[in-house]
Amino acid sequence: MSTLAPTTPPAAAAAPRGRHRLEHWRPEDPDFWRGTGARVARRNLWVSILAEHVGFSVWSLWSVTVLFLGPQYGIDPAGKFLLTAVPAALGAVLRLPYTLAVARFGGRNWTIVSALLLLVPTVPMAVLLEPGVSYSTLMVLACLTGVGGGNFASSMANINLFFPDRLKGRALGLNAGGGNLGVPAVQLVGLAVLATAGAAYPRLVPAVYIPLIVLAALASARWLDNIPAARNEPGALRAAAADRHTWVMSVLYVGTFGSFIGFGFAFGQVLQLQFAERFPTPVHAAWLTFLGPLIGSLVRPVGGQLADRLGGARVTFWNFVAMAAGAGLVLYASRDRSFGLYLVGFLALFVFSGVGNGSTYKMIPAIFRARAGASVATGRREAEAAERWARRMTGSLIGVAGAVGAFGGVLVNVAFRQSFLASGTADAAYLAFVAWYVLCFLLTWAVYLRPGTHRLPGV
Repeated sequence: MSTLAPTTPPAAAAAPRGRHRLEHWRPEDPDFWRGTGARVARRNLWVSILAEHVGFSVWSLWSVTVLFLGPQYGIDPAGKFLLTAVPAALGAVLRLPYTLAVARFGGRNWTIVSALLLLVPTVPMAVLLEPGVSYSTLMVLACLTGVGGGNFASSMANINLFFPDRLKGRALGLNAGGGNLGVPAVQLVGLAVLATAGAAYPRLVPAVYIPLIVLAALASARWLDNIPAARNEPGALRAAAADRHTWVMSVLYVGTFGSFIGFGFAFGQVLQLQFAERFPTPVHAAWLTFLGPLIGSLVRPVGGQLADRLGGARVTFWNFVAMAAGAGLVLYASRDRSFGLYLVGFLALFVFSGVGNGSTYKMIPAIFRARAGASVATGRREAEAAERWARRMTGSLIGVAGAVGAFGGVLVNVAFRQSFLASGTADAAYLAFVAWYVLCFLLTWAVYLRPGTHRLPGV
């Protein structure tokens, strides 16, 4: 993740500003923050939330679009699950380069470009979505919506530069939560189109977002700023890749964020397949499709708050225990044909994936703070060097874990696809989810909670 290079502060509290350039940005300076910094940072945060929200909505377009693809399109359930898997895959791949692009091109500049890139999938979708379109064309269009997944990474990297350490948790939480709300938002747009125009007009859903994309780009051009002092730490990603905590946290993030985005993409399809008698039309499924992602987005800050009070590792451990129980309840309800229990179990999965998103994000800086403190105590590093190392590793780990975690969305949709292909039910997929969550809570306990001298205090 990008960091701020040291600068020589001017005497004035205000940041000298050219055309959207913030020189000598000093959020840790109390006088600067009160006089100028807070106002500028908040303005950048709200515009960033808008741009990221639209990006998440475009990333999630196919969770809604597949509900419109009736028999006239000639696509079986396995083919539809592939259409929701490929956006997650491209979004995951783009997260690292999008993170690095903020320091390379400037946060404002890259937000404008990344917003306009959302037109690449939405404009052709608004033109081409109709019966008779080839499946290969649909796959290309679905893959292109993955550009919206990269926006999250660049948005978080950019906002991270604007706020002092003591306020970063809240700012990044608002930024992430506002972005995640794009998933239920696009599903509500799809519901509105289904309820008014009917299933014959899938092109109206991406068409709704074309003016919003333009608005996000214009707002970014008007109100966002670049911080020239931002830079990518050389070798930071290599150092993070060599650290075992990077991969432990990546596995945990697959279980939390991967579950959230994967279930968000797949929930509507699974409802129609598992309970076809209750959901004979896409409209019936759409009434519930948005509910899970909405709840999961809204509870994300709760995970961070609980982690602050109880410890991130403890919250994450019990969260995965709850997710394993939720997946087990969904499996039981699916076999018992109990829709009420099934809905409770699935909504629980959304709730705890949201809580887990917050708690795992809180764990990452705590891990490196604890290790930095230990290195100072043993004399291996001076305090200032240890603090720089902790910030550097935290940013890099967040970038890597975010990219790897997004692949969980691919795995969820592939698991559903293979399960329905093999047996006509999702039971095998639910068993796989239970096994993954068990692995996650065992890993959390073994690395961060097991008594012993290796345990990191405060994690």
